[in-house]
Amino acid sequence: MLLTRAHAWIRSAAVCRILWAMGGPWRILAFLLWMIPFPLRDLGYVLVGKVRYRLFGKHAQCRLPSAAERALFLE
Repeated sequence: MLLTRAHAWIRSAAVCRILWAMGGPWRILAFLLWMIPFPLRDLGYVLVGKVRYRLFGKHAQCRLPSAAERALFLE
């Protein structure tokens, strides 16, 4: 879920909005995904969610950011 001041975006719509906010070539991907009809986009979101551990692996703990990466976060 992505919360903005005016909207709450869920599933594939949230992914598209996040990609758009990242800018650069990610905006092209966001635009292309947005052109896919909503029900098909959300179906893809659900299917990737079901196989995400097979695709990306599962870890026992989260990786901590390095000092350089921590500087990029807002406090």
